[in-house]
Amino acid sequence: MISAVELIVVLIAVLFIYGPDKIPEIAHATGKAYGEFKKAQLSAEFGLFDLDMKPKKNETEDIESKIREMARSSGIDVEGKSTDDLLNLIAESVKMKSDEAKNT
Repeated sequence: MISAVELIVVLIAVLFIYGPDKIPEIAHATGKAYGEFKKAQLSAEFGLFDLDMKPKKNETEDIESKIREMARSSGIDVEGKSTDDLLNLIAESVKMKSDEAKNT
């Protein structure tokens, strides 16, 4: 860890090298860089780079079209039914076919 004396020596050296006019600019740039570093660190820790909580619109449309196609292939009328309704009907259809297969 840096002690107070070392910090003062570094600040005096910076003052001599860059002059009093540049120190606020350097401090601002350093603070901004540190803030960006902390944001990136937190994002990496929580995996937010790869995490996408909401499906994209195209993905949602693809999923809905696949559900409708599954329902049609199962012989279910898809007109006027929501995706949730179709999923429930598909599940019932699969369960009925499974029960029929067990009984034979």
